[in-house]
Amino acid sequence: MSLDIVSAISWKTVTSLIFAIGLGAFIMGWLSRKNHFDVAGKTVLLTGASQGMGLSVAKILSGKGANVVIVARNVGKLEAALSEIKASAASATQTFHYISADLTDASEASRIVTDVMAWNSGVSPDVVWCMAGSSEPQLFLDAPSKVLRNQMDINYWASAEMAQAILKEWLAPGEARSERQRHFIFTATTLAFYPIVGYSAYSPCKAAMRSLSDTLSQEILLYSDSVKVHTVFPGSIDTPGFAHENIGKPAITKILEEPDPLQSPDAVAAAAISGLESGEYLITTNLLGSIMRASAWGSSVRNNWVIDNILVCIVALVSYFISADINGKVRKYGKTNGHPSTFKG
Repeated sequence: MSLDIVSAISWKTVTSLIFAIGLGAFIMGWLSRKNHFDVAGKTVLLTGASQGMGLSVAKILSGKGANVVIVARNVGKLEAALSEIKASAASATQTFHYISADLTDASEASRIVTDVMAWNSGVSPDVVWCMAGSSEPQLFLDAPSKVLRNQMDINYWASAEMAQAILKEWLAPGEARSERQRHFIFTATTLAFYPIVGYSAYSPCKAAMRSLSDTLSQEILLYSDSVKVHTVFPGSIDTPGFAHENIGKPAITKILEEPDPLQSPDAVAAAAISGLESGEYLITTNLLGSIMRASAWGSSVRNNWVIDNILVCIVALVSYFISADINGKVRKYGKTNGHPSTFKG
Protein backbone atom coordinates (compact mmCIF):
# COMPACT_ATOMS: atom_id res chain seq x y z
CA MET A 1 0.00 0.00 0.00
CA SER A 2 1.47 3.35 -1.04
CA LEU A 3 2.11 6.20 1.40
CA ASP A 4 -0.46 8.32 -0.48
CA ILE A 5 -3.19 5.74 0.20
CA VAL A 6 -2.14 5.40 3.87
CA SER A 7 -2.13 9.17 4.20
CA ALA A 8 -5.56 9.44 2.62
CA ILE A 9 -6.96 6.77 4.94
CA SER A 10 -5.39 8.48 7.94
CA TRP A 11 -6.85 11.83 7.04
CA LYS A 12 -10.27 10.28 6.44
CA THR A 13 -10.04 8.56 9.83
CA VAL A 14 -9.00 11.73 11.60
CA THR A 15 -11.66 13.80 9.85
CA SER A 16 -14.37 11.27 10.70
CA LEU A 17 -13.20 11.14 14.31
CA ILE A 18 -13.24 14.93 14.62
CA PHE A 19 -16.72 15.06 13.10
CA ALA A 20 -17.98 12.33 15.46
CA ILE A 21 -16.51 14.09 18.50
CA GLY A 22 -17.91 17.42 17.37
CA LEU A 23 -21.36 15.94 16.78
CA GLY A 24 -21.29 14.19 20.15
CA ALA A 25 -20.21 17.37 21.87
CA PHE A 26 -23.04 19.28 20.23
CA ILE A 27 -25.60 16.64 21.20
CA MET A 28 -24.44 16.62 24.81
CA GLY A 29 -24.47 20.39 25.02
CA TRP A 30 -20.74 20.79 25.49
CA LEU A 31 -20.61 23.51 22.84
CA SER A 32 -23.61 25.39 24.20
CA ARG A 33 -22.70 28.15 26.65
CA LYS A 34 -26.17 29.64 27.00
CA ASN A 35 -27.24 30.40 30.54
CA HIS A 36 -30.86 29.23 30.89
CA PHE A 37 -31.14 30.66 34.40
CA ASP A 38 -29.75 34.20 34.32
CA VAL A 39 -30.98 35.90 37.50
CA ALA A 40 -29.14 39.22 37.22
CA GLY A 41 -31.66 41.99 37.91
CA LYS A 42 -34.45 39.42 38.43
CA THR A 43 -36.62 39.00 41.52
CA VAL A 44 -36.33 35.61 43.19
CA LEU A 45 -38.68 34.23 45.86
CA LEU A 46 -37.24 31.44 48.00
CA THR A 47 -39.16 29.50 50.65
CA GLY A 48 -37.32 27.70 53.44
CA ALA A 49 -34.33 29.98 52.91
CA SER A 50 -33.40 31.07 56.43
CA GLN A 51 -30.88 28.22 56.82
CA GLY A 52 -29.36 25.16 55.16
CA MET A 53 -29.64 24.66 51.41
CA GLY A 54 -32.12 27.53 51.07
CA LEU A 55 -29.74 30.06 52.60
CA SER A 56 -26.88 28.80 50.42
CA VAL A 57 -29.05 29.17 47.30
CA ALA A 58 -30.04 32.69 48.37
CA LYS A 59 -26.42 33.79 48.83
CA ILE A 60 -25.29 32.34 45.49
CA LEU A 61 -28.17 34.00 43.61
CA SER A 62 -27.50 37.26 45.42
CA GLY A 63 -23.92 37.01 44.20
CA LYS A 64 -25.26 36.60 40.66
CA GLY A 65 -27.20 39.86 40.86
CA ALA A 66 -30.69 38.72 41.92
CA ASN A 67 -33.12 40.65 44.10
CA VAL A 68 -33.99 38.11 46.79
CA VAL A 69 -37.06 37.52 48.95
CA ILE A 70 -36.83 34.77 51.57
CA VAL A 71 -39.66 33.05 53.44
CA ALA A 72 -39.58 31.08 56.70
CA ARG A 73 -41.33 31.08 60.07
CA ASN A 74 -38.69 32.38 62.49
CA VAL A 75 -38.18 36.15 62.23
CA GLY A 76 -34.86 36.06 64.07
CA LYS A 77 -33.44 33.50 61.63
CA LEU A 78 -34.86 35.46 58.68
CA GLU A 79 -33.16 38.68 59.80
CA ALA A 80 -29.81 36.94 60.35
CA ALA A 81 -30.08 35.18 56.98
CA LEU A 82 -30.95 38.40 55.16
CA SER A 83 -27.78 40.03 56.51
CA GLU A 84 -25.69 37.21 55.03
CA ILE A 85 -27.57 37.41 51.72
CA LYS A 86 -27.05 41.17 51.47
CA ALA A 87 -23.35 40.72 52.18
CA SER A 88 -23.14 38.39 49.16
CA ALA A 89 -24.72 40.89 46.75
CA ALA A 90 -23.07 41.65 43.42
CA SER A 91 -24.05 45.33 43.50
CA ALA A 92 -25.46 48.02 45.78
CA THR A 93 -28.58 48.36 43.61
CA GLN A 94 -29.99 44.96 44.55
CA THR A 95 -32.94 44.78 46.93
CA PHE A 96 -33.84 42.25 49.62
CA HIS A 97 -36.90 41.38 51.67
CA TYR A 98 -38.16 38.69 54.04
CA ILE A 99 -41.62 37.36 54.85
CA SER A 100 -42.51 35.39 57.97
CA ALA A 101 -45.09 32.72 57.15
CA ASP A 102 -46.31 29.25 58.12
CA LEU A 103 -46.40 27.45 54.79
CA THR A 104 -48.58 24.67 56.15
CA ASP A 105 -51.42 27.22 56.26
CA ALA A 106 -53.24 26.89 52.92
CA SER A 107 -53.94 30.64 52.71
CA GLU A 108 -50.31 31.73 53.08
CA ALA A 109 -49.15 31.06 49.52
CA SER A 110 -51.49 33.67 48.04
CA ARG A 111 -50.59 36.16 50.77
CA ILE A 112 -46.88 35.70 50.12
CA VAL A 113 -47.28 36.29 46.38
CA THR A 114 -49.39 39.39 47.05
CA ASP A 115 -46.80 40.68 49.55
CA VAL A 116 -43.91 40.13 47.14
CA MET A 117 -45.74 41.89 44.30
CA ALA A 118 -46.57 44.87 46.52
CA TRP A 119 -42.90 45.11 47.52
CA ASN A 120 -41.80 44.64 43.89
CA SER A 121 -43.83 47.53 42.44
CA GLY A 122 -46.74 45.31 41.43
CA VAL A 123 -44.60 42.89 39.39
CA SER A 124 -44.60 39.16 40.15
CA PRO A 125 -41.25 37.46 40.90
CA ASP A 126 -39.32 35.95 38.00
CA VAL A 127 -38.30 32.86 39.97
CA VAL A 128 -40.06 30.96 42.76
CA TRP A 129 -38.07 28.17 44.40
CA CYS A 130 -39.71 26.06 47.12
CA MET A 131 -37.22 24.58 49.60
CA ALA A 132 -39.22 24.44 52.83
CA GLY A 133 -39.57 20.92 54.17
CA SER A 134 -38.71 18.49 56.94
CA SER A 135 -38.45 14.77 57.59
CA GLU A 136 -39.40 12.61 60.58
CA PRO A 137 -37.89 9.18 59.83
CA GLN A 138 -39.57 6.20 61.49
CA LEU A 139 -41.13 2.88 60.57
CA PHE A 140 -44.58 3.17 59.02
CA LEU A 141 -46.32 1.08 61.71
CA ASP A 142 -44.90 3.39 64.40
CA ALA A 143 -45.85 6.65 62.66
CA PRO A 144 -48.87 8.46 64.16
CA SER A 145 -51.48 9.58 61.66
CA LYS A 146 -50.72 13.19 62.66
CA VAL A 147 -47.11 12.79 61.53
CA LEU A 148 -48.16 11.33 58.16
CA ARG A 149 -50.52 14.25 57.55
CA ASN A 150 -48.07 16.90 58.79
CA GLN A 151 -45.36 15.53 56.50
CA MET A 152 -47.67 15.87 53.51
CA ASP A 153 -48.59 19.43 54.54
CA ILE A 154 -45.02 20.77 54.73
CA ASN A 155 -43.39 18.60 52.06
CA TYR A 156 -46.11 18.54 49.38
CA TRP A 157 -49.00 20.94 49.98
CA ALA A 158 -46.82 23.92 50.88
CA SER A 159 -45.11 23.68 47.47
CA ALA A 160 -48.23 22.72 45.50
CA GLU A 161 -50.15 25.70 46.89
CA MET A 162 -47.27 28.04 46.13
CA ALA A 163 -47.12 26.68 42.57
CA GLN A 164 -50.81 27.34 42.06
CA ALA A 165 -50.63 30.85 43.56
CA ILE A 166 -47.74 32.04 41.38
CA LEU A 167 -48.84 30.24 38.20
CA LYS A 168 -52.18 32.05 38.39
CA GLU A 169 -50.19 35.28 38.11
CA TRP A 170 -47.74 34.09 35.46
CA LEU A 171 -50.37 32.43 33.26
CA ALA A 172 -53.13 35.02 33.58
CA PRO A 173 -54.75 36.26 30.32
CA GLY A 174 -52.54 38.93 28.79
CA GLU A 175 -49.50 37.71 30.72
CA ALA A 176 -49.21 34.06 29.70
CA ARG A 177 -47.72 34.62 26.23
CA SER A 178 -45.15 37.09 27.48
CA GLU A 179 -41.57 36.42 26.37
CA ARG A 180 -40.41 37.07 29.92
CA GLN A 181 -38.66 33.93 31.21
CA ARG A 182 -39.95 32.62 34.54
CA HIS A 183 -39.00 29.54 36.55
CA PHE A 184 -40.80 27.54 39.22
CA ILE A 185 -38.58 25.10 41.11
CA PHE A 186 -39.65 22.28 43.41
CA THR A 187 -37.17 20.69 45.83
CA ALA A 188 -37.69 16.96 46.30
CA THR A 189 -35.18 14.25 47.28
CA THR A 190 -33.47 11.27 45.65
CA LEU A 191 -35.84 9.17 47.79
CA ALA A 192 -38.55 10.15 45.30
CA PHE A 193 -36.68 7.94 42.81
CA TYR A 194 -35.77 5.10 45.14
CA PRO A 195 -37.42 5.09 48.58
CA ILE A 196 -35.92 3.16 51.51
CA VAL A 197 -37.09 1.88 54.88
CA GLY A 198 -37.74 4.63 57.42
CA TYR A 199 -39.02 7.34 55.08
CA SER A 200 -42.58 6.09 54.56
CA ALA A 201 -43.99 9.41 55.80
CA TYR A 202 -41.58 11.50 53.70
CA SER A 203 -40.79 9.80 50.38
CA PRO A 204 -44.42 9.63 49.14
CA CYS A 205 -44.72 13.42 49.58
CA LYS A 206 -41.72 13.99 47.34
CA ALA A 207 -42.82 11.36 44.82
CA ALA A 208 -46.14 13.20 44.59
CA MET A 209 -44.21 16.42 44.05
CA ARG A 210 -42.30 14.86 41.18
CA SER A 211 -45.57 13.71 39.62
CA LEU A 212 -47.00 17.22 39.97
CA SER A 213 -43.87 18.63 38.34
CA ASP A 214 -44.26 16.26 35.36
CA THR A 215 -47.94 17.19 35.04
CA LEU A 216 -47.32 20.94 35.22
CA SER A 217 -44.49 20.79 32.68
CA GLN A 218 -47.13 19.55 30.21
CA GLU A 219 -50.07 21.67 31.36
CA ILE A 220 -48.15 24.94 31.21
CA LEU A 221 -47.68 24.42 27.46
CA LEU A 222 -51.39 25.29 27.11
CA TYR A 223 -50.48 28.81 28.16
CA SER A 224 -46.82 29.59 27.56
CA ASP A 225 -43.40 28.47 26.37
CA SER A 226 -41.58 30.96 28.61
CA VAL A 227 -42.59 29.50 31.98
CA LYS A 228 -40.42 26.56 33.02
CA VAL A 229 -40.85 24.03 35.84
CA HIS A 230 -37.89 22.20 37.38
CA THR A 231 -37.36 19.84 40.31
CA VAL A 232 -34.15 19.47 42.31
CA PHE A 233 -33.37 16.12 43.99
CA PRO A 234 -30.67 16.43 46.68
CA GLY A 235 -29.39 13.50 48.71
CA SER A 236 -28.29 13.83 52.33
CA ILE A 237 -27.34 17.39 53.29
CA ASP A 238 -25.14 18.23 56.27
CA THR A 239 -27.53 20.53 58.16
CA PRO A 240 -28.82 20.83 61.73
CA GLY A 241 -32.10 19.35 60.46
CA PHE A 242 -30.33 16.21 59.21
CA ALA A 243 -28.49 15.87 62.52
CA HIS A 244 -31.84 16.11 64.32
CA GLU A 245 -33.32 13.43 62.04
CA ASN A 246 -30.52 11.05 62.96
CA ILE A 247 -31.38 11.16 66.68
CA GLY A 248 -34.50 9.03 66.29
CA LYS A 249 -33.84 7.50 62.88
CA PRO A 250 -34.23 3.70 62.64
CA ALA A 251 -30.85 1.95 62.63
CA ILE A 252 -31.70 0.06 59.42
CA THR A 253 -32.29 3.41 57.71
CA LYS A 254 -28.81 4.59 58.70
CA ILE A 255 -27.34 1.36 57.29
CA LEU A 256 -29.09 1.83 53.94
CA GLU A 257 -28.01 5.50 53.79
CA GLU A 258 -24.32 4.75 54.22
CA PRO A 259 -23.49 4.90 50.45
CA ASP A 260 -25.14 8.32 50.15
CA PRO A 261 -22.43 11.03 50.38
CA LEU A 262 -23.22 13.76 52.92
CA GLN A 263 -23.00 17.04 50.97
CA SER A 264 -22.66 20.54 52.35
CA PRO A 265 -25.53 23.01 51.74
CA ASP A 266 -23.19 25.10 49.58
CA ALA A 267 -22.26 22.11 47.38
CA VAL A 268 -25.91 21.14 46.91
CA ALA A 269 -26.93 24.72 46.12
CA ALA A 270 -24.10 25.15 43.60
CA ALA A 271 -24.91 21.86 41.84
CA ALA A 272 -28.63 22.70 41.68
CA ILE A 273 -28.02 26.17 40.24
CA SER A 274 -25.54 24.74 37.71
CA GLY A 275 -28.25 22.34 36.54
CA LEU A 276 -30.73 25.18 36.18
CA GLU A 277 -28.23 27.23 34.21
CA SER A 278 -27.77 24.26 31.88
CA GLY A 279 -31.53 24.09 31.32
CA GLU A 280 -32.05 20.76 33.10
CA TYR A 281 -35.50 19.61 34.25
CA LEU A 282 -34.93 16.91 36.90
CA ILE A 283 -31.73 18.01 38.63
CA THR A 284 -29.57 15.84 40.88
CA THR A 285 -26.63 17.06 42.92
CA ASN A 286 -24.21 14.10 42.87
CA LEU A 287 -23.43 10.90 40.94
CA LEU A 288 -25.49 8.61 43.17
CA GLY A 289 -28.49 10.89 42.66
CA SER A 290 -28.03 10.69 38.89
CA ILE A 291 -27.93 6.89 39.06
CA MET A 292 -31.12 6.84 41.15
CA ARG A 293 -32.77 9.23 38.68
CA ALA A 294 -31.83 6.95 35.79
CA SER A 295 -33.76 4.13 37.47
CA ALA A 296 -36.96 6.17 37.46
CA TRP A 297 -37.08 8.45 34.40
CA GLY A 298 -40.34 7.01 33.11
CA SER A 299 -42.01 9.59 30.88
CA SER A 300 -40.27 12.58 32.50
CA VAL A 301 -38.57 15.12 30.22
CA ARG A 302 -34.90 14.21 29.69
CA ASN A 303 -32.18 16.71 30.58
CA ASN A 304 -30.04 15.32 27.74
CA TRP A 305 -31.63 12.72 25.48
CA VAL A 306 -28.38 10.87 24.68
CA ILE A 307 -26.70 10.79 28.10
CA ASP A 308 -29.86 10.11 30.08
CA ASN A 309 -31.00 7.21 27.92
CA ILE A 310 -27.54 5.63 27.89
CA LEU A 311 -27.52 5.86 31.70
CA VAL A 312 -31.02 4.34 31.82
CA CYS A 313 -29.77 1.32 29.86
CA ILE A 314 -26.76 0.90 32.13
CA VAL A 315 -28.80 1.21 35.31
CA ALA A 316 -31.40 -1.22 33.96
CA LEU A 317 -28.66 -3.86 33.75
CA VAL A 318 -27.41 -3.35 37.30
CA SER A 319 -30.67 -2.45 39.07
CA TYR A 320 -31.36 -6.11 39.88
CA PHE A 321 -28.13 -6.32 41.87
CA ILE A 322 -28.77 -2.97 43.61
CA SER A 323 -32.26 -4.02 44.66
CA ALA A 324 -31.01 -7.45 45.76
CA ASP A 325 -28.34 -5.82 47.93
CA ILE A 326 -30.72 -3.38 49.61
CA ASN A 327 -33.47 -5.95 50.14
CA GLY A 328 -30.89 -8.37 51.50
CA LYS A 329 -29.73 -5.85 54.08
CA VAL A 330 -33.30 -5.22 55.23
CA ARG A 331 -34.10 -8.95 55.42
CA LYS A 332 -30.88 -9.67 57.36
CA TYR A 333 -31.56 -6.82 59.78
CA GLY A 334 -35.06 -8.15 60.46
CA LYS A 335 -33.84 -11.69 61.13
CA THR A 336 -31.01 -10.48 63.36
CA ASN A 337 -33.00 -8.01 65.44
CA GLY A 338 -36.41 -9.68 65.61
CA HIS A 339 -39.80 -8.00 65.27
CA PRO A 340 -39.50 -4.20 65.03
CA SER A 341 -41.87 -3.82 67.99
CA THR A 342 -39.14 -5.20 70.25
CA PHE A 343 -36.54 -2.54 69.49
CA LYS A 344 -36.20 1.17 68.95
CA GLY A 345 -33.74 2.87 66.59
